[in-house]
Amino acid sequence: MTKLVVIKFGGSAIGPDGASITEIVKRINDLKKDFKVIAVFSAPLTMHDGKKRSLTDVILEQGENAESGKTPSLDIVKSTYQKILEMVNSENKDNCQNTINSHLEKAQKALDEAVESKEFAEEIRSRVLAFSGEVLMSHVMNYILRSNDIKADAVGFDDWPIITDNNIESTNFLTSESRERMDKTVELLEENEVVTIGGFIGKTVDGVTTTYERGGSDRTAADLGILFHKKYETSIDFEKDSAVVSADPKIVESGLSEVSQLSYNEARLAGMFGMKILDPIAIKEIVENGVDMLITITNMKNPEKITTIKRVLDEQKGHPIKIVTGKENCSIFRIETSCIQKLLTSLEKDKRYSEFIILSPFTKDGIEFSRILFLDGDYVKRNEKYLLGFDSLATITYNRGVITLIGDEMWRVQQVVSRTSTKIGESGLNILNIDAQEETSRIIIVVEDAENNISKAINAVHEEISKINFV
Repeated sequence: MTKLVVIKFGGSAIGPDGASITEIVKRINDLKKDFKVIAVFSAPLTMHDGKKRSLTDVILEQGENAESGKTPSLDIVKSTYQKILEMVNSENKDNCQNTINSHLEKAQKALDEAVESKEFAEEIRSRVLAFSGEVLMSHVMNYILRSNDIKADAVGFDDWPIITDNNIESTNFLTSESRERMDKTVELLEENEVVTIGGFIGKTVDGVTTTYERGGSDRTAADLGILFHKKYETSIDFEKDSAVVSADPKIVESGLSEVSQLSYNEARLAGMFGMKILDPIAIKEIVENGVDMLITITNMKNPEKITTIKRVLDEQKGHPIKIVTGKENCSIFRIETSCIQKLLTSLEKDKRYSEFIILSPFTKDGIEFSRILFLDGDYVKRNEKYLLGFDSLATITYNRGVITLIGDEMWRVQQVVSRTSTKIGESGLNILNIDAQEETSRIIIVVEDAENNISKAINAVHEEISKINFV
């Protein structure tokens, strides 16, 4: 069976104004020797007022201008692509320029509609983001690859294989409908060494442009793996500025250890609780579709350094606690246990939302209450009316932060709960809640989300981990 790698390059991998594209071309050149390649691209970064910014943020800012009656401008976007265009050779430059122009015209048209309607939302928002960001970048990268003698082609939006439901701004992948629309992508893959496609963007059965949540390019890579795994021996590779280490290096500056392997479960939990490894929903979709694919997190500048993510791991010899991570801006929803099942069913079926954890229940005045830890406080604020509709007496607490330890075999670590909680207490933090469950090998410590509480707790626990014995 032919080998296929679905490789994803995020904005930071592309770099400001395409600064790292030379390295991307080198990576793809190396991989295409042994694999067919589908390359998934996010929108690039840009330099604006001396700072690195995502083009996505620039475009969203222009959408806000359109809503408020200010004239939106794509000048920064145009400038970014003109700089990237310099990497295209003379043979491909005119076609690439025409592609940039046609896509930005579509984006501008959608912005004009936003000015007229005074609303930057739903499909208008999705079209602006698609045609100025991910979809356009995939076409530009196609011309850059061709300029480097790589036989490549880009998936056109008319032939888009990622079919989603009708939740326009936080959409969900539809597997069977996508399989029915993948023929053109299969054809392109058969005829070329590399196929480029934009991440984050979907399309309904009726042709409406949709977007995943931020970070959705990871999901696009996973979805393509799901679609192609029966036809090719498929793996997924996420290109980063480093492989996975034991904590966020922006928070913990010393004593970090490299993580060689993660299970699907460990990777998903780490992603849910703040580690930027990959979108946890990407793992969820792979598992729900019954697919078993090798996933790698690769240091793009040093490709020998990788973290492998597997459904079933090899025998583990290192410390069972692999990662210490934390999440700000969480909230806790308390509801009578008798009401919770309807809410959980609705979150799964109607909202298709899963970024929450069920904490241990408690009893007060003879009534049992359940607690749901939502990992995105903003989501709860946007949906307060919906959530309280299941129990008008339910309560919501905002400004909560959580610290968690990641490791499927954490049960082998002696005194882990007492040692980590003591260390957090010694760092001057008040622990509001600890939820430890042997069955899920999960420890969640809740503190107030204020000042630098989360980073202090992560540093304290990470420092203690290496000192704790394990069986």
